[in-house]
Amino acid sequence: MIYKFFWIVIAVFGLSACQTPSNLGDNTSTNLIELEEEIDEADTEQLGFIDTVPALEPTEEDLDTVAVIEEPSVPTDIWDRIRAGYQLDIDIDRPRLSSQLRWYSTHPTHLDRVSKRGARYLYYIVDELEKAGLPTEIALLPIVESGFDPFGYSHGRASGPWQFIPSTGQMYGLDQTWWYDGRRDIIGSTQAAIAYLTRLHKMFDGDWMHALASYNSGEGTVMRAIRKNKAAGKPTDFWSLDLPKETRAYVPKLIALAKIIKNPEKYNYSTYFIPNKPYFEVVNIGGQIDLAQAAEMADVSIDEVYLLNPGFNQWATSPDGPHRLLMPVSKAKQFRTRLAEIPSKDRVTWVRYTVKAGDNLLLVAKQHNTTVNVLQDVNKISSTMIRVGQELMIPVAGNKIESYTLSSHQRLLAKQSKSPTRNRIKVNHTVASGDSLWLIANKYDVDTKTLARWNNMGLGDTLRPGKKLVIWLEPKQQKSNARSVVKKVIYTIRPGESLALVANKFKVSINDIQKWNPKVSSQKYVQPGDKVTLLVNVVGG
Repeated sequence: MIYKFFWIVIAVFGLSACQTPSNLGDNTSTNLIELEEEIDEADTEQLGFIDTVPALEPTEEDLDTVAVIEEPSVPTDIWDRIRAGYQLDIDIDRPRLSSQLRWYSTHPTHLDRVSKRGARYLYYIVDELEKAGLPTEIALLPIVESGFDPFGYSHGRASGPWQFIPSTGQMYGLDQTWWYDGRRDIIGSTQAAIAYLTRLHKMFDGDWMHALASYNSGEGTVMRAIRKNKAAGKPTDFWSLDLPKETRAYVPKLIALAKIIKNPEKYNYSTYFIPNKPYFEVVNIGGQIDLAQAAEMADVSIDEVYLLNPGFNQWATSPDGPHRLLMPVSKAKQFRTRLAEIPSKDRVTWVRYTVKAGDNLLLVAKQHNTTVNVLQDVNKISSTMIRVGQELMIPVAGNKIESYTLSSHQRLLAKQSKSPTRNRIKVNHTVASGDSLWLIANKYDVDTKTLARWNNMGLGDTLRPGKKLVIWLEPKQQKSNARSVVKKVIYTIRPGESLALVANKFKVSINDIQKWNPKVSSQKYVQPGDKVTLLVNVVGG
């Protein structure tokens, strides 16, 4: 018992909600450039995932079933409500704060974009913050954390709008399974963030600056910095602490946003209007349901369902819950009516599969886009042994799997298919036993963070043999005074040709051919009819 308690204490003091990419430190021109590059890059990368699905506008008729207080004093714009609940001391002037203000105020399109993303969630977040008595400035924290992208995932393995790392998420009851990741669940993650921030606020005797810094880097980090300053006779306020570069920028970002939202005219900005009305209702579904079927029943797009319920990884809700779906206010009544008409057994498509010779659970799982654990759970199998003739019940997607565009797998495919810049060549790499992110990055001469970002991974994620990774290689330019143009060529090996002959013909190296074509590197010889991808320099006059 003592041993267990010891490790719980260590876990608590190592907690932090987020581990995001390195951010701006003190106010220098170099750091400002670093921040600008980082936010521009991260923001651009998210385009196409969530920004193409416009939020639905609830009507007065739609709100009849929702408790809304209609009084003249109630603001119509959510930003007015947020301003009214400010509690932090934001009337300060610090160099680190000035640089953040400068960046945000000169990037109004970024602020508009994250506001549009947050339109689905802000009413709920503000409502919950008010119930908990927390500063409404904290409603802006998902902008700092994820740009209000519920699918946001950092190289530090933080996920969701509030960017919880796995361990902290588990500590606050956010389950993470094949079916479901509670760190992305709007309700679950918001409640967890409020609980964590409330605890931090109490731990630091009501100092919100220390609490917010701890949310980013962990309370242990902040406590050590405070003890260090006390021992040296230095002030212990946030601005005086020796904290990680990321954390030194983290709190100023939130304060900068709060200052701009409080007085947008001062910064030549006009806030994007978001109605101070509920965007979604919670519908109890009582069990598992196919998300495409749910979308059809509610008469909304499948993307809308995923954006309101981003915790669900696959084509259906989790059989283990939560058994609820968030639906737009304007569609919730219709969805409830349709849901009541459909028996529970018809809400997920099942197939009956008869085991054949040569089958194993892993093979059957891959064929049906599921996992061994799911097959074991559904069929009450305690081992991986199956026998010829045995019948398995398998839950399958009711629509083509490609139509579930924001499922975990489809998001990964979309991420991997998007070239970071023009003229790069895509190389597919299958993880082999003994591979690590560092070894693969070293092989292709890229850095591990970039490799992880291309594949929507965290640096600490497990690499299992057979996992498919993509690498975007930059063509090497030959030194020449003449203009050089690199072209991608798909070349078919002819009888009698070897890699050496092909390399000589196109003036490239064998190593380059093998790097561009991983399958070739695993073969001893090439055969007539084999196709290889080449990057050929064509010199113009």
